[in-house]
Amino acid sequence: MRWSKQRMEQGAAASGAVFIAFALDRVGEPPANWHPVAWYGRLIRRLELAAPTGRVSQFLYGIAMLLLAAPLALLPSALIHLFAGRMHVMAQRRGHIITGSLLYALIEGSALKPFFALRMLADAGRLVRLALEQDDLPAARQALQSLVSRDRSQLTAELTAAAAIESLAENLSDSVVAPLFYHFLGGLPAAAAYRLFNTFDSMLGYHGRYEYLGKAAARLDDALNLLPARLTALLIVLGAPLFGGNRRRAWHIWRRDAHKTASPNAGQPMAATAGALGVQLEKVGHYKLGDNERAITTHDIKRAEQMVLRIGSIVILLIALLKLFRSVTYE
Repeated sequence: MRWSKQRMEQGAAASGAVFIAFALDRVGEPPANWHPVAWYGRLIRRLELAAPTGRVSQFLYGIAMLLLAAPLALLPSALIHLFAGRMHVMAQRRGHIITGSLLYALIEGSALKPFFALRMLADAGRLVRLALEQDDLPAARQALQSLVSRDRSQLTAELTAAAAIESLAENLSDSVVAPLFYHFLGGLPAAAAYRLFNTFDSMLGYHGRYEYLGKAAARLDDALNLLPARLTALLIVLGAPLFGGNRRRAWHIWRRDAHKTASPNAGQPMAATAGALGVQLEKVGHYKLGDNERAITTHDIKRAEQMVLRIGSIVILLIALLKLFRSVTYE
């Protein structure tokens, strides 16, 4: 029974770390100089400078980049995790059980926060919405820059709104559900590794000059997001009423249209969102998700923002509870 009690204390500390990260997310993002994902970006740019020419050479160098960068992401996060655990154990041995759990939660939670972005994602959608509400299309296109990398110069107001909703849906998976999913499976190092490989994909994993340099990163990112993207879509379907959506329509459009995007994963949450909101999300020349029954309005962006905040908060609560219950043992 003593061992079970210790496990419960560890579970409470692990669960508390998730809530600490959630609280810090409400405050905002760390400065760029202290943000691990920004460090990953700078590392990738440095490695990119030495990229060779030629398809085979670029492909092999792309794999080497992943192998070189992985320890630099995993080691610091593993050391922080071990330090948090050590502080927890030391406090427990001295009889300071609550203090030990709080120390662990603060250290682990502070380190976890930069690997997911809930408030920042919703705020990015809000900026696009506010510009469109003021009929300032150039400002809306500019605000969209933080959400998408596509050319925005020719987007209409409706296509700008659609792009914002698409990105909110996709990033609910990439920037919230997936890192927390991997944190649950493998702790802080797994969340760090996911964000590193996802950053590789966002910076290099696209067609064009670096198609072969980023091909390994793109395939790895596809594999890592295979389950989180579908879990996100399912959560959007189940939680549709929380943001004024239609659950039955979300299920139907998800199953019908999720495969229409070039990415095996991006279409999953985007199609579910299109169905839930009752709109058509279009990237001209690439895909159309949902039925074109009415024009997209700024109110739809606002509902997508609510979707991100409410579904994301539920995911955080679920991860915290799962970490708690995973540590509970019965004799």
